[in-house]
Amino acid sequence: MRWRPIITAGLICAAATGVALWVIHARLVGHWLEVHTGTNNEPGPYYGFWSGFGSDLTEFAIIGTIATGVYQLVKKYNCHQPGCWRVGNHQAAGGQFSLCYRHHPDYQGKKPTFDLIQRLHNEHLERQAAAHGQLHDVHEHLIDTPAAASGFPDTRAPTAQAARNGNRQTGLGTPDVTGDPARHMKSR
Repeated sequence: MRWRPIITAGLICAAATGVALWVIHARLVGHWLEVHTGTNNEPGPYYGFWSGFGSDLTEFAIIGTIATGVYQLVKKYNCHQPGCWRVGNHQAAGGQFSLCYRHHPDYQGKKPTFDLIQRLHNEHLERQAAAHGQLHDVHEHLIDTPAAASGFPDTRAPTAQAARNGNRQTGLGTPDVTGDPARHMKSR
């Protein structure tokens, strides 16, 4: 059964009944509004309004601002499935959507079990390892290609001549990290 059309029809009927009662009892409702808004029987025009009900308009604005902020905060952390009021604390589509466990495609409408969490974690680790391996291969390819293509010797490795001369600087701007760290500390 769909509740949204039933609730909408109920609210429309209630609003129509309220308007009909207001029209039937217009004099009583008008007097009630005059007394409670402060516009009836006061010494000046609208003095009662601004010293009574009208002075509360700023409080209504503050309450409205706070309510809007709370709504936006709830909307930010709400499940992105339309019509769902649950908190969406499970990321989907690479972080584009926050979904609750009922709408997340990996959970299939059930709360995640230990086995499911373990399986998804292992799949994530495998994807990360594959991506890291591909990145490492690309990095090695980029490092090896320029030195071989240029015809110049690789300046990253220390040369025998530099080692015989006692030169601690092995390449262009590359300090020797193979030496004794305690010796470097003594020289400072």
